[in-house]
Parts: sequence; structure tokens; C-alpha cells
Amino acid sequence: MKVREYFRLLRPVQWTKNLFLFTPLIFSRHLFDWTYVLQALWGFVAFSLISSCVYIINDIFDRETDRSHPEKKFRPIAAGTVSIPGAIVLAAILFAASIILSWKISMPLTVIVCLYFVIQFFYSIRLKHIVILDIFVVAAGFMMRVIAGAEVINVMISNWIVLCTMFLSLFLAVAKRRGESVLAEQDGRDIRRKVLAEYDIRLFDQMMMITSTGMAISYALYTVAERTIKVFGTEYLIFTTIFVLFGIFRYLLLIYRNNAGENPVMVLLRDKPTFINVILWLISCVLIIY
Repeated sequence: MKVREYFRLLRPVQWTKNLFLFTPLIFSRHLFDWTYVLQALWGFVAFSLISSCVYIINDIFDRETDRSHPEKKFRPIAAGTVSIPGAIVLAAILFAASIILSWKISMPLTVIVCLYFVIQFFYSIRLKHIVILDIFVVAAGFMMRVIAGAEVINVMISNWIVLCTMFLSLFLAVAKRRGESVLAEQDGRDIRRKVLAEYDIRLFDQMMMITSTGMAISYALYTVAERTIKVFGTEYLIFTTIFVLFGIFRYLLLIYRNNAGENPVMVLLRDKPTFINVILWLISCVLIIY
């Protein structure tokens, strides 16, 4: 039972976010090159380890707030099933393992992993309480995963991909904050995360419109960019834009109808249309690019 609680503390479901590391692998046309795939997989493991380390640290700092949350109160530290000293030891082990593995892969990956840890650590203790900046820090985590994915296989990534990732990560971060704010209001609880009091639902809605529009436009422009057409030797990548638009519209529907934006990973795993859409997008990209 204790082992199970420690495993839950790692939040393995959240490792889904680290799939962003494979974006450069797909768009660099190395998806079927086992050498590159293996490197990307090791990078995925390294980032999963450091991500779990960060989650544990965040849970330690947020344990009191989590106890008043309808879902987060069941987290091991908040529920008291894992002690703080035990959690600290596990976090230290994960940190050491991630650094050692990253070092064996490449120096750039080690730097990115360390930078990710530092940013997320300060996010847990301070940055999450600063309006606007908290959203950008969350988004930065996704950006660093993509950059790490490029560094680990030593390839250059298109500026358009970086731009798309930036808008996507900001969109998900804003949706997450909106979900937290709405949930707090619905439950009639005091807003324990003080930064939420600085926001307004209308502001969240406007920011989501801006970021979703930016994501759609930047992706569409990427598919028709001269460099993209030259590298892939085809203009057909533009047809994958329909999946991006469907994904945006579906996510907005779930946010406004079900307030599902608080946990984007659960949306991907539980909402069948969203999951199928992502799979179809991946398949279409692979078929067109390769």
C-alpha cells in the first residue's frame, strides 16, 4: 500500500506532457531511425524523472491548499499517506537520477533539465503567486520539453514549431487557471491560490481567444512556409490544419460546457473525440512527412 502511495506521488499520468519531447523527432523525419528514437526515449525518461521531482516539491508546498480542494485533497502528501521526510527523500533520488541520466545523454539536455528544475522550484515557492507570470512559467515548461527534444537528438527545429508550441502552451496554461478559478467560485470556497483573485473570467476568455488564434495561425503558416515545403517536399501538410482547428474548438467546448480545462492531460485521455483527433493528426503528419 505504501509503495502504491509513493508511486501515485510521482503523478505518472502527467508524464503525458513529456510527449512534447517527440515533436522534433517527428518533424525532423527521424521517427523511424532507431538511433534517434532511442535517444528521444532516454530524454523522455530523464524529463519524466525531473517532472515527478518537481510535482513532489509542489505537493509539499501546496499541501494545506490541496486539502481544501475537492480532488487534490486525495494526493498522498495532502491526505497524509506519505510523510514529508519520505517525499523529500524520493524527490532527491529522482533529481539525482534525472541529472545523471541527462549527463550521460548530453550536456545541453543536462542544462535544460537543471533550468527546468530551477524555474519550477521558484514557481512552487513564489512565481505561482505573481499574476500573468504564473501562466508564462507553466507555458515555459512545455517549451522546454520541445527544446529538450531537439537537443537530445541534435537537430534544429523550425521557429514556427517553437511559435506554435508557445501559443499552445499558453492556451493550456490559461485554460488551467480558468478552470481553477471557476471551480473555486462554484464550490463557494475562499480562493486559496491568491493569484486567482487577480484574474477575471472575462480576461481568461480573452486570453484563450488570443492564444488559440495565434496557435491556429502560426501552425497554418508553418505548413505553407517555404522552408517547410522544401524540407518535406510537399505542400499537403496544410491539410493537417483541420485537426488543429477541430482540437481547439473541441477543447473550448469542453472548457465552456464542462469546465474541463483544469487538467489538460485528463481531457486528452478521457475525451474520446479529442484523443482520436490527436491520433489522426499524428497519423496524417507521418504519412505526409514520410
